[in-house]
Amino acid sequence: MVRLILVRHGKTEWNALGKYQGQSDIELSEEGMMQAEKLAAHFPVSRLDAIYASDLRRAYMTAERVGERMNVEPQKEPSFRELDFGEWEGCTYKEIIERWPEEGEKFFGAPEKLAIPNGETFQMLQNRAMTRLNEIVTMSEVERHGTIAVFAHGAIIKTMLCTLMHIPLHYVWMLQQSNTAVNIINFDAGYVGIEQLNNTEHLRI
Repeated sequence: MVRLILVRHGKTEWNALGKYQGQSDIELSEEGMMQAEKLAAHFPVSRLDAIYASDLRRAYMTAERVGERMNVEPQKEPSFRELDFGEWEGCTYKEIIERWPEEGEKFFGAPEKLAIPNGETFQMLQNRAMTRLNEIVTMSEVERHGTIAVFAHGAIIKTMLCTLMHIPLHYVWMLQQSNTAVNIINFDAGYVGIEQLNNTEHLRI
């Protein structure tokens, strides 16, 4: 069995301001670093066989804190970068609605139909994420890696969970992903079992 732990990065200043970061390389805020430290101190497993992380600093910095505790160096994975928000990067939702009203309505109302100006679609994001995730899980099964962690971003983790839970992308926003949220998924002989979703108990300890 392969145990996959999906983790969203800690908080950033853009998170606090409600700005969409996408592939802008924003680092963790002071609060985000504290969240990452709490995550590392109270990680749900005591051993990891491998750590993969988006190469964007907010995700990689979060992975590093856990990697230091586990004595495992995170591997940078550009495939796990956040959705490319194109011209929307650095904008708030209010600014998006004002400048791109038709697309802005689709953002939450029909994400599967959304075409972000000079950005990615949710389908493109899902395909990118699942192609690499399936490679890692398959490789882990062959190499008998029992537990692996992937550190990434809110939107991309939601698309992966949609795939694993057979949820259409239309409902992608129903899946909450808080900063440093932990999700645990088990893969066993072709079957997928969801053990935890959006767990942030470590922040309350």
